[in-house]
Amino acid sequence: MLHLRIITPNGDLDQVVDVLRADPAVTHLIVLPGAAREPEGDVVLCDVAREGSNDVLDALRALGIEEKGSIAIEGVDVMLSAAADQAAEAAPGLGADAVVWEELEHRTGEETHLSVTYLTFFTVATIIAAIGVLLDQPILIVGAMVVGPEFGPLAALCIGLVRRRADLIRGSLVALAAGFAVSMVFAMAATWGLDALGLVSRDMLLAERPLTGFIWRPDALSWIVGFLAGVAGMLSLTSAKSGALVGVLISVTTVPAAANAAVALAYRAPDEAAGSAVQLLINLAAIVTAGVLTLAVQSLRGSGRTAQLAPRGTAKQGARRGRGAAR
Repeated sequence: MLHLRIITPNGDLDQVVDVLRADPAVTHLIVLPGAAREPEGDVVLCDVAREGSNDVLDALRALGIEEKGSIAIEGVDVMLSAAADQAAEAAPGLGADAVVWEELEHRTGEETHLSVTYLTFFTVATIIAAIGVLLDQPILIVGAMVVGPEFGPLAALCIGLVRRRADLIRGSLVALAAGFAVSMVFAMAATWGLDALGLVSRDMLLAERPLTGFIWRPDALSWIVGFLAGVAGMLSLTSAKSGALVGVLISVTTVPAAANAAVALAYRAPDEAAGSAVQLLINLAAIVTAGVLTLAVQSLRGSGRTAQLAPRGTAKQGARRGRGAAR
């Protein structure tokens, strides 16, 4: 369930209430006339099933509420209410599969900002991966995957392409380009510094590396891994279940390749640098392709569910009865 807090200017209250009361996915409707002070207006509170929220939000935006007032969206983890169960039954689809576009665009849009924290995480991840490449240590590669922040801009790029949002596309491309460029420059500098201290050498890069050599040798499996990572990452994001493990899955195909390219450039190993660059481009293309296709399929599924309310409701009731029997 989602909780909406709506501030509507004086005069629009009846229209807002009519929109909410007309939608069966909405429940727990509370109206507080004249309660808002900044901006001045009325306050309306309600809960709405995730799977029916897009229609509600579109209707509210059509009234211009976001321009004259505000619409706040909060996730509700636990809802004990028969009315909420009825609203979920009436809404098309399942909550776990629902894509709330406004929520998704807002969350990923924040990931396209070139903050100091974002660039620092990117740089730290790439340097850790660079050391892992030289030492042929997968555990360091995994550590770099955990730190890497590139999943956010990649997801924003996919959403921007599907929703035709030029601002998201532009912001995500800038964030990705700057993140990889800055982190690779620092990784090269770190390689030279460690070499000067005698901690690493060019021989370590050129030696046989059975555990990390795959990073700069792209093949058909590189595309498959990147594609699967994109599907998993986007499903995790849209179902509000994204976590560190998804970041690891995405990073396994990006940050290590960028780090390997940086080390190879630092040691003037053009073949390995080129192979790493190709690996990075293949994986980025696969992730974005998979993310766009996943979002497109979810969007089509959501638009075609309205006529399937009865079968879907029956399925939900059966699932609820099953949970009750298990208890």
